[in-house]
Amino acid sequence: MATVSSGATGTNAAEDPLDSYSATVIRVAETVTPHVAAVEMTGNGRNGRYRAGAGSGVLFTSDGYLLTNAHVVGSAGKGHAVFADGTRSAFEVVGADPLSDLAIVHGKAPNAPPAEFGDAELLRVGQLVIAVGNPLGLSGSVTAGVVSGLGRSIPVWSGRNRRVIEDVIQTDAALNAGSSGGALADARGRIVGINTAVAGAGLGLAVPINATSRRIIASLLSDGRVRRAYLGLVNTPVQLPVSSVVRTGHRDGLLVVEVLPGSPAERAGLRAGDILLSVGRKSVSNAESLQKLLFSEAIGAPLDIAALRDGAEVHIVAVPEEMTEGRS
Repeated sequence: MATVSSGATGTNAAEDPLDSYSATVIRVAETVTPHVAAVEMTGNGRNGRYRAGAGSGVLFTSDGYLLTNAHVVGSAGKGHAVFADGTRSAFEVVGADPLSDLAIVHGKAPNAPPAEFGDAELLRVGQLVIAVGNPLGLSGSVTAGVVSGLGRSIPVWSGRNRRVIEDVIQTDAALNAGSSGGALADARGRIVGINTAVAGAGLGLAVPINATSRRIIASLLSDGRVRRAYLGLVNTPVQLPVSSVVRTGHRDGLLVVEVLPGSPAERAGLRAGDILLSVGRKSVSNAESLQKLLFSEAIGAPLDIAALRDGAEVHIVAVPEEMTEGRS
């Protein structure tokens, strides 16, 4: 009898983790799916209205504002959203910010409740995340995975123009065409990212919901655009060796992967391989810490940059320019 009881307990224990995982994914899917709509952009041509793009969007206010990707919106000004309950709503584009790949559209308030935003700064590599969107036209699709990486800085080509999407979340949750603009949620059903791209097999990317993206959202709501300062760097977070920590007092920095040609960073003398320690006398250890310093007030203002180069600390002054279309 004791042996049988022990075996049954072992079986239940082995099954519990899977049951718990499934229950979490199901709960999050039921919570998040009503907030996510299929988004279709439309344009007017010589032969009438045509489909200009499609993706997903996340309802984040009770009065009909949806957050999606700038590349989903493109140059279109109008479209419509279809929610999981079949509700259809026409909308207009409020504004878009290509640098963050975020855009806001506004239509009639649906029956669905708004989503709850979380904080991507609290995410950890290995943490469970659930993606909800409309890949390949399949509405309400749910995939689960983990956070594979944080603080990425990804260069992206758009036609002949190049831009850089900063501070993205990397996940192995499956994303496909149409997932763009959909929700990336944590285990409590809070939106921590907006799915933005598929960079390769098993590699999905999402724009984080954090203090910087909230500021971008506020600017889009109030002004329809975001004025950004432009340096022209592709960077990634790094930890400094002990000898550098002792010498500089900094534990982390931003490794310059590439300096874009003709950029303020290139003119100032920054090079690939430099490690940024501080910008404007404020420590930088991830993409968001740098982004926070590059809003409208930084345009045209001299910016002191402390960096490690070949083990020695150097100081460089760069003058950011205003971000314009086609720049990154």
